[in-house]
Amino acid sequence: QVQLVESGGGLVQAGGSLRLSCAASGRTFSNNDMGWFRQAPGKEREFVAVIRWSSTTTYYADSVKGRFTISRDNAKNTVYLQMNSLKPEDTAVYYCAAKPVGPSWATPGAYDYWGQGTQVTVSS
Repeated sequence: QVQLVESGGGLVQAGGSLRLSCAASGRTFSNNDMGWFRQAPGKEREFVAVIRWSSTTTYYADSVKGRFTISRDNAKNTVYLQMNSLKPEDTAVYYCAAKPVGPSWATPGAYDYWGQGTQVTVSS
């Protein structure tokens, strides 16, 4: 059974940092694009970051560019999201997801596999 399991969420003060992890099991995702999305209460799920299968290409939402860093360890089948300089507006449930290599990396519908999400709360 394919699973993506996120961890590392929590409560942090504004300006603080968190590191999210997404561990994959059931198959290898070394040849997939891996993305992070987030969803705040009452809002649609939005793209945060993606790392392409080659690990050399990354894209970020403008709202997190310069503060968040996505990385992957294919040997561990794990994707990370380092979040620095956190702001209250970063508060959301964060999800990791996997898709076949290709375009539409910012579109939730393009992703085949999703984790259950981890809550990130940033207090002001």
